[in-house]
Amino acid sequence: MTLGAKDAGYLDVTVQLFPRRVFDLINYHLVTQRLLLKDKVQFPEEGRFGLGGKVRTLAMARLRANADIIQHWKAALGHMSLLENIPASVKELNALSDEIWYLAGDTAVDSSWYTKRASLAAVYASSEMFMTTDTSSDFVATEEFLDRRLKDAQIVGGLVGGFTQYVSFWTGNSVNLARSLGMRV
Repeated sequence: MTLGAKDAGYLDVTVQLFPRRVFDLINYHLVTQRLLLKDKVQFPEEGRFGLGGKVRTLAMARLRANADIIQHWKAALGHMSLLENIPASVKELNALSDEIWYLAGDTAVDSSWYTKRASLAAVYASSEMFMTTDTSSDFVATEEFLDRRLKDAQIVGGLVGGFTQYVSFWTGNSVNLARSLGMRV
C-alpha cells in the first residue's frame, strides 16, 4: 500500500488512513459502488420493467462495477472472508441487497421483506464469485448465471411462500375448529 501511495503521489503516511489496510480499500469500493447505483441505473416512468426486471438490472449493474478490477476481485473476496472482516462484509452485502430492492421500487412490509433480501444477497454473492472465473465477452456468462440464480430464487421463494400460506391456513382452521368445540385457544 505504501508503494501504491507513493506511485499516486501521496506521502507514505497516507496509508495510516486505512487502519485495516487492504480491507478498507475493498470496503471503500463496495460502499461507493453501492451508492453510485442510484445514479447509474435509471428506469423510465412507464412500467416497462417489472420489479424482477429492475432487480436483475440493478444487480448486473453492480456486478459490472467490478469489471475494471476483476483480476484482483478473487483476492478481495478472500480478504472479505477473513474472520475479522466477515461482519463488515456481510453488513455491506445486506446493505447492497436492501439498496437494490429499494431502487427497484419494492414497498413490501411483510415477512417477505427479509426473505427477498436474504435471497438476493445469496444470489449476488454467488454471481460475484462466478464472475471472477468468467472469461466471456462483456461478462455474458455472468449475466446468464445471474438470470439462472434469480429464477431459482423465485421458484424456491414461491415454494416457501406457498408452504407458509398452507401452514398459516391450516393453523387458522385448526384454531377455529378448536374454538368451535369449546376449547380456549
